[in-house]
Parts: sequence; structure tokens; C-alpha cells
Amino acid sequence: MARTRCYQKGKLVSEDFPLNEVSEHLAKPGAVVWIDLTDPNRDELSLLAEEMKLHVLAVEDALEVQQRPKLDQYSDHLFLSAYQASFEPGSVEVRVHEIAAFITENALVTVHPDAELDFSPIVQRWDAQPDLAKYGVSFLVHGLLDYLVDGYFEAVQGLDDQIEDLEGDLFETSVKQDVIQRRTFALRKSLVKLRRVILPMREVINTLLRRDLHLLHEEMSPYYEDVYDHVLRATEWTESLRDLVSSILDANLAIQGNRLNIITKKVTGWAAIIAVPTLITGWYGQNVPFFGFSQLSGVLTSAGLIVGGVAVLYLVFRRNDWI
Repeated sequence: MARTRCYQKGKLVSEDFPLNEVSEHLAKPGAVVWIDLTDPNRDELSLLAEEMKLHVLAVEDALEVQQRPKLDQYSDHLFLSAYQASFEPGSVEVRVHEIAAFITENALVTVHPDAELDFSPIVQRWDAQPDLAKYGVSFLVHGLLDYLVDGYFEAVQGLDDQIEDLEGDLFETSVKQDVIQRRTFALRKSLVKLRRVILPMREVINTLLRRDLHLLHEEMSPYYEDVYDHVLRATEWTESLRDLVSSILDANLAIQGNRLNIITKKVTGWAAIIAVPTLITGWYGQNVPFFGFSQLSGVLTSAGLIVGGVAVLYLVFRRNDWI
């Protein structure tokens, strides 16, 4: 599957043309081409690489999955590896989709193995800023990066909302501890995955801001600096949430320890109360004569001692909040 677009002098002149017409469009003066390939095989990508003179190492990286977000510089083009992230509230999971991009002076080629990745929001961003289309590839790359970074913010916001709900459940006795622990570890796992995606993007965008690349227009620098600022904020937000999840884990353990102490204290108090009738009945159960032996007064005395002792201990423990 392939999707194509051609801009000429800042205006969209052609769309969804076949790959064998890419050279014709690139030959037009002032033309900029975007090519999107979904799960291409090695032969298809090699043919395109030969036509656009892409480095063999960049092609290999585009075919390999699970690449680290990075920006590699070659003689006449750049290779970008990045991820699109989305948050699934129902499963408390962050889903990522890998994107590879070849950036030349007059072309942007995006490659992704996942057919679920939808480029329509990126195309809508390009169409919403026609005044910037005159900057060619710089404009296309900015739209791509801006969309990815905005997705990071949405994912972090979703995780933040889930963590707030988790904080409220910590002190709810109706919520089971195993549920809280599972949610906590799931959120922590999602934060770690998201951090691996966001953190290297600082270096990627910072490299794009270098003036010695000569592939990006200086007029687009403020827009890239804005994206860089958003990446920094998303990174700091992710770091703070990771610390917050660790604090929730520690707080949950402390709450469980406090609840165990309370339960132990109450059980000990009731055991002390039960020891009173055990002591008295054991004393009066001796097979020797004593006060009230074989008489009604003995039964009443033992019953009175039991009730009185239990009542005194109950009041004392209750006052001290031991039961």
C-alpha cells in the first residue's frame, strides 16, 4: 500500500499517483513529494532507495522493527526513526506504532509496518497550514513531528488521569489490594514504555535544529523549537508520573502495613478479653473445695467475675482504640 502527494511551489498539485511516477514529479521545478509506504517488502523499498539514492544502512533500519528513536545523517539525506503513541484507557496500556522516514531535499518518504497507523490526522495538519507549504520538506517533517508529540501529550494526560483515580482508591476499603497492585504495575509498565519513546526525541529534534544540516528552512526554526519545547514538557511530565507511581507503590505498602497492625491490635485485644473467662472457668473447674463449691453462690460469683472482667477490659481497650 502506498500513498503519495506532490507539492509544487507550496501548492498541492497531485495526490495518490503511482510510485512509478515519482521521478516525473520530482523532476518538476520546485516540487516536493511525500510518499507513504505501509509494510513494504525489501524489493519495493530497495527499488525506491535506488531511485532516490538512499543509503543502504538507512534502508536496513527502515526494514528492521523496534528501532530506537533516532536521526541519522547521511551525505544527502536524513533517516528518522520515531514512534506514534496512543493510550487505551480501558486496558491502561500505551500502544506504540513505529515510523521510519527518509528526509531528502525535495522528498519525505515515510515507512511503517503497521497498517493500523492512520496518517489522515497528519495530512489534515498539512492541509490546515497551506501558508507553510512553501517551505517544502521542512513543512512536511514539522507536521509529522508535531502530530507525534501531540500524541505523547494525550498519552501522558491519560496516564495522569488514571494515576489520580488510583490515588483515590488507595484509601478505599472497598477496593481490593490485588486490584490496586495490578493497576499500579500496569501504569508503571506503560510509563516505562512511553518514556523509551519520548526521551530520545529530545535529541532527534535538537539535531534537526542544527543549522549545518542545510535541509530545513530557517523560517521553520521557531516551529521546530515549539515542538522541542513540547517534547521537554512531555518528558518532564513522564518523569514526574513515574516518581508518583513509585510513591503510590510505597504508600500502598505502608497502608497495608498499617492495616495489618490495626488488625493485629484488635485480635490481640479480643484475645485478652477471651482470656478472662478462660482463666475464671479454669480456676472454678479445679477438683478441690473452694468458696461456693457445689453452691449457687459459686456459679453467680464466677459469672459475675467473667462479666465484670470482660466489661472492664472491653471499656479500657475501646477507650484506647485497641478494638
